[in-house]
Amino acid sequence: MGIVIVEVCDSNLMSALELEHLEELYPEIAVLRADCMNLCGLCKLRPYALVNGKRVFAATTEECIEKIKAAIEAELAIYNEI
Repeated sequence: MGIVIVEVCDSNLMSALELEHLEELYPEIAVLRADCMNLCGLCKLRPYALVNGKRVFAATTEECIEKIKAAIEAELAIYNEI
């Protein structure tokens, strides 16, 4: 289990992507998939994921992946400061 958790709802557009490749780029993370994360309003409207419990969303899946990477790097920076 990683120190940064990326959660993806199975009903969201992001679930169609192979996000586990992020675990290769960032060994400190874990990608978890959930049946439902109870964010149905957001889930219907746009691609999103939770990074350590914080919502990351965008208009496109490509943009969302870039925002997820930025959020992962920001979270890891906190741990690197310690």
